[in-house]
Amino acid sequence: MGEKLPVWHAGEIALQQQAGVAERMAEVGQRVIRDYMPDQHRDFYAQLPFIVAGSVDAQGDAWATLLEGPPGFIFSPNATTLDIAAQPDPRDPAAAGFTDGAPVGLLGIELHTRRRNRMNGFLSAIGGGFRVQVEQSFGNCPRYIQLRDFRFARSPDEPATGEIEVLNTLDQPALTTMTNADAFYVATYNEQQVDASHRGGKPGFVRVNDDGLLTIPDFNGNLFFSTLGNIHQNGKAGLLFVDYRSGDTLQMTGDASVILDSPEIAAFQGAERLWTFRPRRIVRRHAALALRWETEAGGISPASEMTGDWQSAAERLRASELAQRWRPFRVTKIVDESASIRSFHLMPDDGAGLLPHQAGQHLPIRVRLPDAEKPLIRHYTLSVAPSDGFYRISVKRDGVVSRYLHDHLRVGDQIETRAPAGDFTIDAQETRPAVLMAAGVGITPMLAMLRHLVYEGLRKQRMRPTYFIQSARNKAERPFVRELDSLLAASQGAFKLVRVLSQTEEAEQGFDYDIAGRIDMALLSQVLPFNDYDFYLCGPPQFTQAIYDGLRSYNIADQRIHAEAFGPSSLQRHKDEAEPELALPAVATHDVPIKFMASLKEARWTPQSGSLLELAEARGLSPEYSCREGHCGSCKTRILKGAVTYTTAPSASVAEGEILICCAQPAQQNGDIEPIQLEL
Repeated sequence: MGEKLPVWHAGEIALQQQAGVAERMAEVGQRVIRDYMPDQHRDFYAQLPFIVAGSVDAQGDAWATLLEGPPGFIFSPNATTLDIAAQPDPRDPAAAGFTDGAPVGLLGIELHTRRRNRMNGFLSAIGGGFRVQVEQSFGNCPRYIQLRDFRFARSPDEPATGEIEVLNTLDQPALTTMTNADAFYVATYNEQQVDASHRGGKPGFVRVNDDGLLTIPDFNGNLFFSTLGNIHQNGKAGLLFVDYRSGDTLQMTGDASVILDSPEIAAFQGAERLWTFRPRRIVRRHAALALRWETEAGGISPASEMTGDWQSAAERLRASELAQRWRPFRVTKIVDESASIRSFHLMPDDGAGLLPHQAGQHLPIRVRLPDAEKPLIRHYTLSVAPSDGFYRISVKRDGVVSRYLHDHLRVGDQIETRAPAGDFTIDAQETRPAVLMAAGVGITPMLAMLRHLVYEGLRKQRMRPTYFIQSARNKAERPFVRELDSLLAASQGAFKLVRVLSQTEEAEQGFDYDIAGRIDMALLSQVLPFNDYDFYLCGPPQFTQAIYDGLRSYNIADQRIHAEAFGPSSLQRHKDEAEPELALPAVATHDVPIKFMASLKEARWTPQSGSLLELAEARGLSPEYSCREGHCGSCKTRILKGAVTYTTAPSASVAEGEILICCAQPAQQNGDIEPIQLEL
């Protein structure tokens, strides 16, 4: 005991900085981290039949355990003191840390209500139990707790008599306990305090490697980073797994590490970082607890249901290895969304998983039409969120490939796809309200965005305010009616949906709509107060351009207006004066040697040759392409040597070392002419 602890210690601050929330948490911490217990916390502790405790033994090892008693065995005589009329079993490895003046971490958790509070303090012995002097007290995130009701199988006053096993390595029963668990408790510490916490997820969210290393995803929580901050600081942890049916406990202490950068983070749905644990000492205590729990029907945490599992993560990682290849996908479902729009649900048919995508991105597909000389490539926006677990393209019957899909593709058929691509995406965690405007089939990226905003809003308990304005010619052409209604209901009041019907004769017949007419600035002025918004546009080119120009005339900054730039909906943008156009290198005015390294062919580009795609085709090559305008990214090609430029900056993004050959030309060079080498 000593001076009042700072709100956050160095390990917590380091992870808050890494997550970009340090400034906000500095203010939050002053408000929610207390050096006393509010009355509701004191009353809460008094009704608990158990409490989780974390301690540190003389060797510096952390242990987590449960202390049990009839409700009322925990009592708070005042706001800074908690008395607990229980002692750990002498055979409990955590007992070694329960000494006078020792720091302790406590977690009060009520599994049948998902309530929980945490407290850190220092111990002093009182007859038959101990007293904790409060150092820090705070509420805690309840989202990953599975609902369980409790009973006592024996009196908590009766000593446990079950067998104690000290394990040198994890045996099969221990592996089964951990890999089937949907929750465990963890004790960590720093130089001043001990912390006890709960971790939950889907059964199997803990992975155990063959060498005994545990890997655990860290999901979005309260951003305190109490547990991971301690691990970041000293690399120690103690884990407790409870068999809720038998009362067995599996306790481990060992070395832990936080992982902030790994492909597995993106592959594991909901994970924001990972941490690992390698046990050094393992103790299994049979029937150690007097309590037993039964999982309530439907008791799995909704937040846990929104997270992934290690099998799916492994499938995603395998898919990432195939990201640059065409892959077979099977049509699993077909739905008519309107008179002209049909949705095709797709799942991988090659044993690998789905590649994660961002809401708003498009999916390249490749189909071979009857009597066609070569396959045709098209790009259709994915109309589902990254969390939905399948791909869905919603296709308007317009164009040769779209008509083919409508007329010939059936459930069970196979098509080829590549990795989703595109920069027309939305940030679900941005606090600035979003205005999404869609006309016709332009609803597809907006629907994906809405689904993503709802999912992330529910998962992280912070919904981005959103206006969604949908225009359709008539009732028959208005897709996704029930789906939009469902998203509106799930948005908890954060979304406002405005349906616009442009054919006034149908509007006059009383069909379900909000406004008759067309989306224009006059209509927007009726439904928007025009505060600080981000605007997202998608629809026919004249619609997108007209709305963009109207918004700019209202002094909406160019960077606040996002539009689907693929294909004919690309915009003529008017940059703000403070945002000068990026100057592109000049196109070469002289001949440039071109080497196609994969095909071992050479050619000479001249100023009359056009794009590098046209030159490759003239040389007998057949590179993949679709739009030929730099919008879709189908023609991405690695450049091994040399420099290229574009007459107009393409909208498709490319990685370093890649170019879009459909619109790339050699750049002007000073001095010796350097040949261009392409991986073609």
